[in-house]
Amino acid sequence: METQEKLNTQTVEEVKNGAAMAAVLAAAIGSFALGLIVLFKALDLLSIPAIYEPSGGVSGRTTLAVIIWLIVWGILHFRWKDRQISYQNTLMLSLILIGGSIVFTFPPLWGLF
Repeated sequence: METQEKLNTQTVEEVKNGAAMAAVLAAAIGSFALGLIVLFKALDLLSIPAIYEPSGGVSGRTTLAVIIWLIVWGILHFRWKDRQISYQNTLMLSLILIGGSIVFTFPPLWGLF
């Protein structure tokens, strides 16, 4: 009963959203990392070996992007878990990063470099 009363009196400003915003931004950064990895591979600036041969080099590239995502998520979660983070800024930055990752994986862009 006491916990329910506490929840009822808590305002929106008091709720900490840092953990959720860390997850959102980390996913966008991981997506952007994958886009950069694909672009660098297309430009022959990066060579990552295959982890699972039947799938080819994509297994190594996606594994590296997942590792980057997990590291960033862990760092952001540790730093933001007890904070109130501006969701507008975080979501806008996330959308920009995801848009960049889509552009980087677009093959006609690779010919411009």
